[in-house]
Amino acid sequence: MAKNKTPEKSRKGGRFITAFLAAATLSCIAWWLIDLWTSEQGFEHYANFGIDIPKGYDMHGIDVSKYQGNIKWHDVKQMRVRDVRVGFAFIKATEGLWNTDRQFNRNWQNAREARMPRGAYHFFLPTKSGKGQAEHFISTVKLLPGDLPPVLDIEQLYGVKAEVMRREAKIWLKMVEDAYGVTPIIYTYVNFYQNYMGKEFDDYPLWVAHYMQPQRPRIARDWLFWQHNETGLVNGIRTRVDFNVFNGDSTDFRKLLVD
Repeated sequence: MAKNKTPEKSRKGGRFITAFLAAATLSCIAWWLIDLWTSEQGFEHYANFGIDIPKGYDMHGIDVSKYQGNIKWHDVKQMRVRDVRVGFAFIKATEGLWNTDRQFNRNWQNAREARMPRGAYHFFLPTKSGKGQAEHFISTVKLLPGDLPPVLDIEQLYGVKAEVMRREAKIWLKMVEDAYGVTPIIYTYVNFYQNYMGKEFDDYPLWVAHYMQPQRPRIARDWLFWQHNETGLVNGIRTRVDFNVFNGDSTDFRKLLVD
């Protein structure tokens, strides 16, 4: 009498199930290790926001421009996951001598209506006049009580010498401070600040971009805001968005706002 044989289809199915279970197990282990590693580095994963968020900060916020499209600010304001909600927003206003972000007026008004603390930033071009850029920003942005100080976003030299960039940036900063009666904030990257700006700008509050690395910003000066991720998810925004923390508590934050 012939011996019974396992059908070929059954054997293939068994191998598939075994492989699937092995892959699933490895995936679970990998996610557990990632979660453990980020926790040890001072981060906690928030699935609804789609990112790991630094621990130990009370105030979290975003920064937006035309690339985020038409934002539903009330949805942004209402989103809360455990202890984290979006508590402030920096909004791109101007760039160079003439460019105004096409979503600025909508974002500026709607963020205010949603009672979202808001700040406006200017994308600085070192190849252009600091005076002309300041005039463009001042004519575009009207600050109200409860707004954040203006921000100078400076990220590249664009081929000019560092001393030229520093000279024109100082002109912008001085003119904007005189116009609004509040000290502007500088936004830049750790390496750019250390290589091209440095002590000449140490008296200005710093908003530092430092992501794709697990540690807090490695910079030899105090910082006020830390942009730690560029791939966050928020209700009311269709695209990925930058996430930031404020280096202080809610009382410190209120003191920063325009009177």
